[in-house]
Amino acid sequence: MNPYHKLYTAEDSVVVFIDHQPQMTFGVANIDRATLINNVTLLAKVAKEFNVPAILTAVETESFSGYIWPQLLDVFPGQPVVERSSMNSWDDEGFREAIRATGRKNILLTGLWTEVCVTWPTIEMLGEGYNIYVVEDCCGATSQAAHEAALSRMVQAGAVRVTTIPALLEWQRDWAKREHYNNLMGLIKNQGGAYGVGVEYAYTMVHKAPQSAIKPQVVPPGKGH
Repeated sequence: MNPYHKLYTAEDSVVVFIDHQPQMTFGVANIDRATLINNVTLLAKVAKEFNVPAILTAVETESFSGYIWPQLLDVFPGQPVVERSSMNSWDDEGFREAIRATGRKNILLTGLWTEVCVTWPTIEMLGEGYNIYVVEDCCGATSQAAHEAALSRMVQAGAVRVTTIPALLEWQRDWAKREHYNNLMGLIKNQGGAYGVGVEYAYTMVHKAPQSAIKPQVVPPGKGH
């Protein structure tokens, strides 16, 4: 059976964050960088909520690239980061061991830059029998052309393109499952962009739920109606 004819689950997937570091971020030109950081940290927070293993890796941290974004590190405080010298994570034994230790074959891959540090391990991991889902709006490239060319190359090799919101919703799958529902909705309301705003509106205006704000807005009587 084609592995891409099945949906992945929180129990059989891994999320990988490659080189979300300052020097790499400086060169990103295909996506607004604040949006990129938001998407990456949202995916990380939801992965943690669903107990999906996360692997963080960095390249030449203190000699060139700088420390991983604090926003991402703070989602996994104290978790070891796989430090490398090779631009290709799959060249690094520590990275390979971290992947193998999970025992999982479905890999959600994110990173900087799309055209190098995402593409190269994707191609080789596909060759090793892994199923790679490239979360493309959690990846940054040096140009839109570079981003699209890299995505085309990865798809030709057998990878699948996904984006942040559907990637994380695939873990939830069924709204009748309540274990993660409230926490997931809280994360989406906070960082889910238009979707999050829509959830907050539906909760408060349609279902008359309390506002999410710590100090809710108070509308004076006779006004705002």
